[in-house]
Amino acid sequence: MPVLELNEQNFEQTIVENDFVVLDFWAPWCGPCRGFAPVFEAAAEKFPDIVFAKINTEVEQGIAAQFQIRSIPTLMIFREKIGIYSQPGALGAAQFDDLIARAKEVDMDKVRAEIASEEGGAQA
Repeated sequence: MPVLELNEQNFEQTIVENDFVVLDFWAPWCGPCRGFAPVFEAAAEKFPDIVFAKINTEVEQGIAAQFQIRSIPTLMIFREKIGIYSQPGALGAAQFDDLIARAKEVDMDKVRAEIASEEGGAQA
């Protein structure tokens, strides 16, 4: 699957309509971002069942602000509309593949239960 370019118009729809989304927050002037781009694109081809998308923080400043992006590249992973990973820094291909494999193994029922428990505790 080709890497998507996300913007204000298609961001929410992409997260809502796909069970597994990997985001790369980047900018054209960022050397590490440009260095990581081939790794990101190779992973998109290797894992066709996952949506890979890039967000240009120079153009999409609203999305970057919403997620408090302070350093680029920043990777985020959403599973079933829930953010399960967010970390700045470029990864090598093996590290990135390992991250994706670990994200696939996350028990989302357990994550939802933890979120519900935290929300219940916050309301008490």
